[in-house]
Amino acid sequence: MSYFAAAVVRRLSGWAATEVDLNGAGDIDEVADLLRDVDQDAEVSLLFVESDDAYLAVMRLDEGEDLRVFGSDSAFAEESRLGALLVGDIKAPALDIDDVVEPVERAAGSSDDDDEDEPTVDPDADPVGDADLLADLGISAHSLLALCAHEGMLPADVTAEVCKIIGCGNEVEELREA
Repeated sequence: MSYFAAAVVRRLSGWAATEVDLNGAGDIDEVADLLRDVDQDAEVSLLFVESDDAYLAVMRLDEGEDLRVFGSDSAFAEESRLGALLVGDIKAPALDIDDVVEPVERAAGSSDDDDEDEPTVDPDADPVGDADLLADLGISAHSLLALCAHEGMLPADVTAEVCKIIGCGNEVEELREA
C-alpha cells in the first residue's frame, strides 16, 4: 500500500511541512511521537496521511498534547496495516455523511453562484473520528466531511484544499513536488 504522509507544523514564523516515514511505527502513540519530533515547540502539529488514492487520515496535536484523529473512511482500518494503525482504534463515528448538506464549493470557501453544481456524495463513505479537529483553523466538520465525501476528490485533493484554506498550501505542495 502506497502512502504520502505530510507533517505540517505551525510555528511563530508560520507553517512548515515535512514528509514523515510511518513504516517503523507500531502504534498510534509512536505515530504521535513522530509528529511531535517534527517540532517539539509547535503550537499546532498536523499529519495528513493519504493512502492509495482512497483514504485520508488527519492527526492533530496542540502543543504536543491531546491527540485528535479523523479518518475519511472506516474501511481504511480493514484495508491495511497503516489504516488499522491510524484509525483502527477509533470507536466514535464522525458526523453521519447524510448530514453533509453544504456543497463542496461552499465548504471550500469559494462563492457558489451556480446551484446546479451540487456535489455527488459517496454514500459508502463512513468517516470516523473527530471531524471537528480543524474547525478553529477554518475547516468546519461539515466542510471536511463534504470535501472527503465529494465524488472524484482524491485524498491529495482534500489535503491540498484544506492546506490552502489554513494557510500552508504552498508548503505542502512544495513537499509533494520534492
